[in-house]
Amino acid sequence: MTAPLTTPAERYRMLRLIRGFEELALGLVTSGAIPGGIHPYIGQEAVAVGVCSALGPADRLTSTHRGHGHVLARGAAPHRLLAELAGRVDGLNGGRGGSMHAADLSLGILGANGIVGAGAPIAVGAAWASRHGEADDDAVAVAFFGDGALNQGVLLESLNLAAMWRLPVVFVCENNGYATTLPAATAVAGSATGRAAAFGIPAEQVDGMDTEAVRAAALRAVGRARSGDGPGFLECRTYRYEGHHTMERRMKLRYRAPEEVAAWRERDPLPRAAAPLDPATVAELDRSVAEQLAAAEKFALASAHPDPAGALDHLYADGLRPRAGVSA
Repeated sequence: MTAPLTTPAERYRMLRLIRGFEELALGLVTSGAIPGGIHPYIGQEAVAVGVCSALGPADRLTSTHRGHGHVLARGAAPHRLLAELAGRVDGLNGGRGGSMHAADLSLGILGANGIVGAGAPIAVGAAWASRHGEADDDAVAVAFFGDGALNQGVLLESLNLAAMWRLPVVFVCENNGYATTLPAATAVAGSATGRAAAFGIPAEQVDGMDTEAVRAAALRAVGRARSGDGPGFLECRTYRYEGHHTMERRMKLRYRAPEEVAAWRERDPLPRAAAPLDPATVAELDRSVAEQLAAAEKFALASAHPDPAGALDHLYADGLRPRAGVSA
């Protein structure tokens, strides 16, 4: 069941859930319970919540290596996502997808993706299937990607096909200003919205730290796509408060000025979303999220590790396994 995000209170709760989930995951990376590290989504929560609040039950999305926020905002169970990050059998994908490849087809989550920009053609394919009767619905597909994908050929090809075939797909660029440590300003000629405009796709730049602004823009783009007016493009200007990857904590990289980070922290989407709500409501929502995350941690850490004997399961559609004596 997709997440109910129809009211400001529900959207604030989801913002808090994503923030708390990521903070919990950071601690589990440090303890070793989550192997390999993660790409934290802290700071960018308004994009996931704003966009997903504009989607219907049949809509689909593709995510990125920094995808926990998208997966949660779409309605995935936090305890199962956390178990997935920890590589446990009760994870969304049996612990086989991990942080960068979590999926839940029952919710229209066609998968996070560790390859930069690779979710775009998958979303275009889903939109094509919807338009051509491969799926019995009027679904819209959403492709999330970062500014680092703006120069990837596969994204440009996806924009072209979506425009030529007038497909119901919305491209969402989470422009947090950096592709790993490379400033977008030094790598992207023109602009993000200019990429879309070149293909005749309506494009809009929006404050990605403002949940309601993102929601309003997403509703417009999703509405156009669903009515048959073709694809849309949103550039959400946002910021990640943590490093590109948890490995940065060990590497102690210094590519962002402290003043820059501090300025963006003043625009934190959580206090902005909480401001219109009654303080007692906010406190109750915070308490509810804390309890949910405590239960999620208990569930995830109690889940079993996969049996190594099944490591090759699900790799082949026909179930083929290597012959005896042949190394995997």
